[in-house]
Amino acid sequence: MRTVFIGAGEVSVETAKALTTKGQEVIIIETDKAKIDELSEEMDCSFLQGDGSRPDILREVNPEQTDFLFCLTNSDQANVIASLVGRSLGFKRVVTSIHDEQFEVICHELGLKDTIIPSRTISRYLADMIGGRENVELSTVLKNEARFFTFTAKEEDAVVVKELTLPAEARVVCYYREDKFAHADEETTLHTGDEIVILTHSKNLGELEKRWQPKQRDETLSDSAFSKKNKQK
Repeated sequence: MRTVFIGAGEVSVETAKALTTKGQEVIIIETDKAKIDELSEEMDCSFLQGDGSRPDILREVNPEQTDFLFCLTNSDQANVIASLVGRSLGFKRVVTSIHDEQFEVICHELGLKDTIIPSRTISRYLADMIGGRENVELSTVLKNEARFFTFTAKEEDAVVVKELTLPAEARVVCYYREDKFAHADEETTLHTGDEIVILTHSKNLGELEKRWQPKQRDETLSDSAFSKKNKQK
């Protein structure tokens, strides 16, 4: 497993440490050389100095050979741009962190389906804890070939659920409207802007992504060498 982090913040560093202890390959892209020098003394991973939203920098970490690209800088704008660039370069999965919720709809419209809002995630976890509700890890629920797929409903998707004509072994299980959760069944009427959650067999993911995610631009990538603790100056 190979993971690239943009931004050497606390979340990136702690996650990278956990991954490296499991023997996984980790690369951190950071603009601050002093921070790289400091972290390289205590972390067994690779570093690349530069702006992670620039195509030339991201090409250096070999996108096609990377499993995850985490865009975790302190700038929402930088994370969105880096995510779009990363997706166009062929990273297998791109995760976008945003702090301002007004960017969430934009991220969904841009097809950045793995968008996280840290403050919301933490607040929901704490609220559930206070309410005495135990959080169930998805890994214990989604077994074998079961997968979740989410998309934001456009005007043409504002129909009754049964009219979506989903592939076999795919069902709409719930949706979020104005950030409020609701269950869904075949007779539920969807609205433009709803975030729809589908439970599906993994074999359907390609068809669902083709239907609801924008096409990615193909690029010819050159393999560039990247050595241990390489620092671009």
